[in-house]
Amino acid sequence: MNRLQKKNRSQSSIRAKVERVFRILKRAFGFDKVRCRGLRKNRHRLCATVALVDLYLHRKRLAGLGQ
Repeated sequence: MNRLQKKNRSQSSIRAKVERVFRILKRAFGFDKVRCRGLRKNRHRLCATVALVDLYLHRKRLAGLGQ
Protein backbone atom coordinates (compact mmCIF):
# COMPACT_ATOMS: atom_id res chain seq x y z
CA MET A 1 0.00 0.00 0.00
CA ASN A 2 1.28 3.41 -0.84
CA ARG A 3 1.15 6.47 1.39
CA LEU A 4 -2.05 7.85 -0.16
CA GLN A 5 -3.93 4.60 0.40
CA LYS A 6 -2.81 4.44 4.04
CA LYS A 7 -3.94 8.03 4.60
CA ASN A 8 -7.32 7.31 2.99
CA ARG A 9 -7.79 4.16 5.09
CA SER A 10 -6.99 6.08 8.27
CA GLN A 11 -9.48 8.84 7.41
CA SER A 12 -12.16 6.29 6.52
CA SER A 13 -11.73 4.55 9.85
CA ILE A 14 -12.21 7.79 11.77
CA ARG A 15 -15.15 8.82 9.59
CA ALA A 16 -16.92 5.50 10.20
CA LYS A 17 -16.63 5.93 13.98
CA VAL A 18 -18.00 9.47 13.88
CA GLU A 19 -20.82 8.84 11.41
CA ARG A 20 -22.29 6.10 13.62
CA VAL A 21 -22.91 8.62 16.37
CA PHE A 22 -24.66 10.99 13.98
CA ARG A 23 -26.81 8.16 12.60
CA ILE A 24 -28.02 7.35 16.11
CA LEU A 25 -28.51 11.04 16.80
CA LYS A 26 -30.66 11.46 13.71
CA ARG A 27 -32.66 8.24 13.70
CA ALA A 28 -33.11 7.12 17.29
CA PHE A 29 -33.55 10.52 18.88
CA GLY A 30 -35.31 12.35 16.05
CA PHE A 31 -32.75 15.09 15.52
CA ASP A 32 -33.15 15.00 11.76
CA LYS A 33 -34.75 18.43 11.43
CA VAL A 34 -33.59 21.65 13.01
CA ARG A 35 -36.39 23.85 14.21
CA CYS A 36 -36.14 27.60 14.38
CA ARG A 37 -36.29 27.87 18.16
CA GLY A 38 -33.43 30.21 18.78
CA LEU A 39 -29.77 29.40 19.05
CA ARG A 40 -29.80 28.85 22.80
CA LYS A 41 -32.67 26.35 22.73
CA ASN A 42 -31.20 24.49 19.75
CA ARG A 43 -27.84 24.24 21.53
CA HIS A 44 -29.41 22.89 24.73
CA ARG A 45 -31.46 20.36 22.80
CA LEU A 46 -28.40 19.22 20.87
CA CYS A 47 -26.30 18.86 24.05
CA ALA A 48 -29.03 16.84 25.77
CA THR A 49 -29.46 14.61 22.73
CA VAL A 50 -25.72 13.99 22.40
CA ALA A 51 -25.64 13.00 26.08
CA LEU A 52 -28.45 10.50 25.38
CA VAL A 53 -26.52 9.10 22.42
CA ASP A 54 -23.48 8.63 24.66
CA LEU A 55 -25.59 6.73 27.19
CA TYR A 56 -27.14 4.68 24.39
CA LEU A 57 -23.75 3.69 22.99
CA HIS A 58 -22.45 2.66 26.43
CA ARG A 59 -25.64 1.02 27.75
CA LYS A 60 -24.16 -2.47 28.02
CA ARG A 61 -21.15 -1.25 29.96
CA LEU A 62 -23.34 0.84 32.25
CA ALA A 63 -25.74 -2.06 32.85
CA GLY A 64 -22.83 -4.11 34.19
CA LEU A 65 -22.02 -1.43 36.74
CA GLY A 66 -25.45 -1.67 38.37
CA GLN A 67 -25.03 -5.27 39.49
